[in-house]
Amino acid sequence: TRILPPENFVRAKVGENSFGQFLRALPLKEHNAPVLYYDGTEKGNDDVYVAVVDLAIGRRDLHQCADAVMRLRAEYLWKEKRYADIHFNFTNGFRVNYSEWMEGKRIVVEGNKAYWRKKYSPSNSYQDFWKYMEVIFSYAGTLSLSKELLPIEIKEIKSGDVFVYGGSPGHAVIVADVAINPVTKEKLFLLAQSYMPAQETHILVNQNNDLLSPWYSVADMDIELYTPQWTFSSNELMRFE
Repeated sequence: TRILPPENFVRAKVGENSFGQFLRALPLKEHNAPVLYYDGTEKGNDDVYVAVVDLAIGRRDLHQCADAVMRLRAEYLWKEKRYADIHFNFTNGFRVNYSEWMEGKRIVVEGNKAYWRKKYSPSNSYQDFWKYMEVIFSYAGTLSLSKELLPIEIKEIKSGDVFVYGGSPGHAVIVADVAINPVTKEKLFLLAQSYMPAQETHILVNQNNDLLSPWYSVADMDIELYTPQWTFSSNELMRFE
């Protein structure tokens, strides 16, 4: 109820226990709460965000843009006990399966090489999961994420899709929700991001359309998507396999 669809629009249907449902139900901090950096200081709003996701991000400068996207995906899979589906690649291509982490293995990084080494007894606490994610945050990013995801046509957009530009620097924002006009079939979407330095995930405003904000319209997109802190090409929409 915090962010309602505009008049004549309804939220798109999502499956029970789906990633879309998980994103739609993300907890939000109280209205007008500031985004906090990893060190507890505040990020000035400057017409960037309309709401702050109430999820802890740790005390290290790690939870940035692609990290927030991967964290939300992994958090959903962990909640659903789909542990075998939690895996990400380091920038060097090394695949990191959470199922191996659960077995007590840990990753040794030597230069541009990485390998597993058995170190602990099997465990699957949330603390273990978060330590896994911090390793992912350290060695993966927009470049590796863009290589893992599948390209999607903008007209097919749905919750959980990701606009991502892989580079140094790059950026990534996740589609947090989608609404549809039942008559015209026009689609709207919400975007969530983290940024640099590491900061809490937040729902972006639409600076290009005050009447529609924080929703964005597919109909307004030609070649580019203008967000408060990055401009994406419309062909940079991707999806988790």
